[in-house]
Amino acid sequence: MALHYDIIIIGTGAGGGTLAYALRDAGARVLLLERGDVLPQEPQNWSPTAVFDQGRYKNAETWQDTQGRPFHPGVHYYVGGNTKVYGAALPRLRREDFGALEHEGGTSPAWPISYEELEPYYAAAERIYRVHGEPGQDPTEPPRSGPFPFPAVPHEPYIEALCADLRRQRLHPFALPMGIDLREGGLCVRCKTCDGFPCRVLAKSDADVCAVRPALQRPNITLWTGAYARRILTDAGGRRATAVEVERGGERQVVPADVIVVACGAVNSAALLLRSAGGAHPNGLANGSGLVGRNYMVHNNTALMAVAPLRRNHTVFQKTMAVNDFYLRGPGFPYPLGNLQLLGKLQAGMLTAAQPLVPRPLLAAMADRSVDWWVMSEDLPDPENRVTFAPDGGIRIHWQPNNLEAHRRLIAAGSLMLREAGYQIVLTQRMGIATNSHQCGTLRFGHDPATSVLDPLCRTHEVLNLYVVDSSFFPSSAAMNPALTIAAQSLRVAEHLAGQPAARLAESAPVSAETPLNTESE
Repeated sequence: MALHYDIIIIGTGAGGGTLAYALRDAGARVLLLERGDVLPQEPQNWSPTAVFDQGRYKNAETWQDTQGRPFHPGVHYYVGGNTKVYGAALPRLRREDFGALEHEGGTSPAWPISYEELEPYYAAAERIYRVHGEPGQDPTEPPRSGPFPFPAVPHEPYIEALCADLRRQRLHPFALPMGIDLREGGLCVRCKTCDGFPCRVLAKSDADVCAVRPALQRPNITLWTGAYARRILTDAGGRRATAVEVERGGERQVVPADVIVVACGAVNSAALLLRSAGGAHPNGLANGSGLVGRNYMVHNNTALMAVAPLRRNHTVFQKTMAVNDFYLRGPGFPYPLGNLQLLGKLQAGMLTAAQPLVPRPLLAAMADRSVDWWVMSEDLPDPENRVTFAPDGGIRIHWQPNNLEAHRRLIAAGSLMLREAGYQIVLTQRMGIATNSHQCGTLRFGHDPATSVLDPLCRTHEVLNLYVVDSSFFPSSAAMNPALTIAAQSLRVAEHLAGQPAARLAESAPVSAETPLNTESE
């Protein structure tokens, strides 16, 4: 007979990890399930060749596109989920993102909560994830109840000079909110291997370090690694979830709980609910609306590399600046375009994965003279963009990008901005279906059970004790990094489950690089 838990949380990323942290003192017996293991601290963490060219930490199974062609998704199964390798950019969504917003490609739907309702939880999440920023620089910045927990990450001289160039163009570059440990006595060494790399010294504010490890310091929180949630079981009427069927060490067991929270990522959470179909839920658990797996979004993303052949870029930690002047409308265009933000400094070993036929010395020379950007536009919800299963039972992603005119215009605006700043060469590369680190929308929340899967507190409309706290709940993708919004909503759900205010849930529990990660693995 398996031990009965008060709450089971499936997934340990920005949603599940944050929820466990927030519940650590609530008195509930909580089981965290992670299908992967602890990502090792090792020299390869900081190797561009190992991380990008060899894909050392990409451990997800192969998925298929609409035509059945296989691809390797950009998801990672480790304690901390995708935050183990994310770029640590932790901005809030804009206030306008919570209302209906007209785009050239269609309407971005309103959320069932307002920015003002989520703001206290944003503030709490920024404290948990040690966010560094500077208010008052971004023209689209929403109102804040207080300052950032820590001052902005300083620009290095090359980036500071670029900021001045952009201001001369009457643009408003701002300090990108970042989750890294630059506190006094902090662990961050401002290396070149943050964006897209695991942090070897645990200085990145990922869900493992900032949420799961502090949670596990409490005896009521248990973590199982190597634990794959196959199905969620319900009572005969289908109104209550009763247990999770877990595969662990080659064996299956049924683990009962009073409350079950799904936080596997937008694709895997939808897949789990679809796999959990049963008598009362023949088309998938909580799928009376038919929307489970639909409205999959991932952003329209392009990497932009601006090269000044006669000027070296000696910047080490480059990811400190963003531009939102085109977020709500473009030049000569009445619709939103999106966000421009610096990438971590590109290196030759990172580029060889994308350009294997270009000689490495040429790639190195270009990387030494480039400034590197991520160009991000909103991907609008479309019910035909969805998660299903292939005939072999694997995951199939149906995705046709939309709102592409806005994205093309944002690339053009960014390219012109950089040419006017003295970069003679601007190279771009659109990201395809495998670049899905910002996946969202497959289990949207809302007030109406006919048009949403979850209610505004992320409980499924049809199963009274089943919640989802990852980016599945997003009704729209906006054009900002989603991690802080996931964490903020997780705190809002935790407040509901624990009956404790957000400020209490976000109290600091410092973790050092020596803090062990206690797991129960097979």
